Amino acid sequence: MAPSARIGILGGGQLGRMLSLAASQLGMRTHIFCPDENSPAFEVTPHKTVAGYDDEAALERFARSVDLVTYEFENVPVTSAKFLEKFCPVFPGPMALEVSQDRLTEKAFLTGAGVAVAPYRPVSSPVELNKAIAEIGLPAVLKTTRLGYDGKGQRTIGSNKDAQAVFDQIGGVQLVLEGFIAFEREISVIVARRADGEVVTYEPAENVHENHILKTSTLPATISTETAQAARDAAAKIANALDYVGVMGVEFFVLPDGGLLVNEIAPRVHNSGHWTQAVCLTDQFENHIRAICGWPLGETTRLADVTMENLIGDEIFEIAQLSASGQPHVYGKTQARPRRKMGHINRLGGK
Repeated sequence: MAPSARIGILGGGQLGRMLSLAASQLGMRTHIFCPDENSPAFEVTPHKTVAGYDDEAALERFARSVDLVTYEFENVPVTSAKFLEKFCPVFPGPMALEVSQDRLTEKAFLTGAGVAVAPYRPVSSPVELNKAIAEIGLPAVLKTTRLGYDGKGQRTIGSNKDAQAVFDQIGGVQLVLEGFIAFEREISVIVARRADGEVVTYEPAENVHENHILKTSTLPATISTETAQAARDAAAKIANALDYVGVMGVEFFVLPDGGLLVNEIAPRVHNSGHWTQAVCLTDQFENHIRAICGWPLGETTRLADVTMENLIGDEIFEIAQLSASGQPHVYGKTQARPRRKMGHINRLGGK
């Protein structure tokens, strides 16, 4: 794609906003498609469509106005992505959406790709839940297979007497029971891949969650060189198995012996990769644009220690004071609600 390329972005949240800014830096124009007329991404480009993801007439007009389409979140309907492919390229392809939108499909795919995951069993009834508990043991985590993020759609089962109550809370849809992992820490790797198979990875970030929401990502992670390389290799393996094009986040549990289990994949730029904006020559957003446009992938070496901190809810009102100690990024959302990511700040030195 030439610098004047027109890139369509499905989704108007903060990730779409930052993708649009990165594309603009390379001379490209972006067109945001989102049902929410107050989307923060609309503020950084004059080209927008406000319509539902199932509005085929609007999707066709959108696709015909751009050279390719990408997306900023993994819950874009697969049918919409496949419809758009009739008119222009869509990167990452719909296969990545199909795999990541369902936890059972995702775990089966990862296992087939030779990547280790926590033990799991499908659950659709109390009888299946009891059978799964007998096979996996307790404690365990019961999750909805679809539309779960930031701790939503999941409950921990500590004893057999809790099982029915937990099932009653989130049952009625397909579920999966996952073995509870006594992990040492959580890390994630950002990987970028082009259509020709070129792959680059960023160094693993060590992640800390508060109330199931990512709070900080710190580099370097307190893991061995061998574990760090194994995580990067696994992320590249997953991207190749998906024939992926773009940037993807891969989350891992690090076990006490240094082993790794993949927790989940996210077929998009990722919250735990925001640190790249401060200490990498090419951040994750630019590498996503490079990958989908067929440009050479940029340098991913980390140039300094860094900690990224998410600003949740009312914390955003402290941004002026916080900005004295780091690089701020405000998402432009109109309301600061509890548990809502409003911005982030990158601090050098890992503090």
